Amino acid sequence: MSTSLRLRRNLPLVVLGWLASTCVASFLFTPSFAAAGDAARKPATLYVSKLGDNTDGSSWAKAFRSIQSALDAVPDDQGGHKIIVRPDTYVEANLAPSHKGAAGAYNLLIGDSDGSLGSQAKGWVVIDSGDPEKGFKSWDWWGPFRSSDKNWAGGNNSETFSSIIWDRWTMRNLYVAGGDGGFFFDLTNKSGEGFTVVVENCVGTGRAFGGGVAYPIVRPGEPSVFRHCYFLALDWVGDTAAVLVGGWEKSMPEHPHALFEDCTLVHTDNAVALSYASHCARARFVNCRMIVLNFTQPEMGGRSTGIICTEHHAPTGRLHVDLEDCTLAGYSVLTPGPEGEVATVTTKGKVQAYVQYKLPVPAGFERLGLWPTDLFAKIAPPRTPEELSAKPAGK
Repeated sequence: MSTSLRLRRNLPLVVLGWLASTCVASFLFTPSFAAAGDAARKPATLYVSKLGDNTDGSSWAKAFRSIQSALDAVPDDQGGHKIIVRPDTYVEANLAPSHKGAAGAYNLLIGDSDGSLGSQAKGWVVIDSGDPEKGFKSWDWWGPFRSSDKNWAGGNNSETFSSIIWDRWTMRNLYVAGGDGGFFFDLTNKSGEGFTVVVENCVGTGRAFGGGVAYPIVRPGEPSVFRHCYFLALDWVGDTAAVLVGGWEKSMPEHPHALFEDCTLVHTDNAVALSYASHCARARFVNCRMIVLNFTQPEMGGRSTGIICTEHHAPTGRLHVDLEDCTLAGYSVLTPGPEGEVATVTTKGKVQAYVQYKLPVPAGFERLGLWPTDLFAKIAPPRTPEELSAKPAGK
């Protein structure tokens, strides 16, 4: 997980963003996989399957047996490379490719969830970062995507490593579990640089985070995009959220660091949080569902950080969230008290909130008075990739 992020026990982070338009988003956030510039160059296609012979990954028969082996074999930083993975469970952690993607030519890590890419299998590609004998491995800096900080007091801290190596990668049809973070990318010592990742049709689970990104600066028109995803975080202590976002700008950017489209966020205490170590962060949510399980009773000493959390923010920490056609549920929309004052929210379309009856909802929200049965039916992770991508009737 993140250094700055990991400052969760005594620092802050920001979350959330803004986008120009859905049309622009659809165009810009589905990058081309053609190679950039050189017509003679042919990007690599690599295969991963436990049924392969683990030689060079050039075909299903010669497939690598681990995802990391394929990531190591990515030949250059010109982009357009593809890694295709047969549905199965891969017990791997701290994955990192040998090269980034390129502008206009993102690399692709994709699970062949329906067998259409030749694996002759259907289902999830599960990346389990837990201990194969002892189970869930909630250890700092331990998760499916590599990042670490040697200055961190504990956990997987033998060296400093930045998730920036995943810049301009797209991931599809993956289910990550068993570790501290899910689809979470911390730039650590590369904080303040541009970074973009695209995550589609995926399930991200973790102790601290289900997904998110920490400490890039905004690339206008090229935010990180999380589309048709489910995110679940399992802890409520410290810097934790279904989705955690942090930015590096000292003033609020006009464009988002991250865009979330048609995503479900589930957490014990908050759905979206500003990282303790964040400066200004901006995120946009379109057609998303935010489900928080804490509806505490304050008369008995209960407390909540709110659906949109800015508790323990840094002095420069600010969070702006743009919501469009979203439904939220939890104790309160924002962090109660003065800590929630650094969060700002805009709404578009129908934005609904089901909260504790004594708590207010911000302007622009439609307050729900009755239990939203359809929303709470979304708490469970999708059983299959098809279930995740299925559209409700009329959508």
